[in-house]
Amino acid sequence: MNSVHELLAGLGTLLRGFGLLLRRPRLFLLGALPALITSLLFLAVLITLIANLGGLITWATPFADGWDTPWQGLVRGALSLALLAGAVLIMVVAFTTVTLTLGAPIYDKIAEMVEEDLGGAPEAPEESLAASVARAVRQSIGMVLVSLTVTVCAFLIGLVPLVGWLIGPVLTAVMGGWLLGIELTASAFDRRGLLLVRDRRRFMGLRRMRVLGFAIPTYFLLAIPFVAVVVFPAATAGGTILARELLPAEPPRNTGLTSGPTPPAP
Repeated sequence: MNSVHELLAGLGTLLRGFGLLLRRPRLFLLGALPALITSLLFLAVLITLIANLGGLITWATPFADGWDTPWQGLVRGALSLALLAGAVLIMVVAFTTVTLTLGAPIYDKIAEMVEEDLGGAPEAPEESLAASVARAVRQSIGMVLVSLTVTVCAFLIGLVPLVGWLIGPVLTAVMGGWLLGIELTASAFDRRGLLLVRDRRRFMGLRRMRVLGFAIPTYFLLAIPFVAVVVFPAATAGGTILARELLPAEPPRNTGLTSGPTPPAP
């Protein structure tokens, strides 16, 4: 398939998500609520951290109490900046996962609405609440750790003169978008009994350019403070549409917790 066509088709999937939800403004506003709560929660944590940063660093560096003023200030100042930057990095990486977790019932409703509008959706497989929660928590922790690792590696690569300045941002956008696509397509895959992350990766790998065409613009939009509040509901709807495009028309069902069926050859 033409790569440019696939990229544009992926972007069109996000726009279709906006279109579907704009016809249901109440559901759209409800879908924006978890992202708003997460944004306000992270903002409150950041303000609290900044307000107590000096005392926290002083408590953590008692060995520097007797140092001369310039060295003490340099060390504690560097540690303060590192702690603040680390906190912001974790918040950026964890934003999508935390929002999806907080708003799971709402986003499941949005995904269900998209399935009903487009038709042909199977019934969700039976899974106990305990198993569902355990799987969701395990996958969420794994996604945050992988995202954090990718972000740190991209940052370190970006420190390399000349080449790193280009490769670092590109790697961040591509890998960050790919991981975001894995999260936003979860509901549609789960409904079809494909409950593992590797199931999503396998089908996404068949049409990588379409996935990236959807996921990379969404990744950048969600990185803009409070713009994410508006984008998140549409991204959830778009992720459901994307999953339907990746999957066969009548995918085999897998109601257990084992890996799903092998996809058809591209």
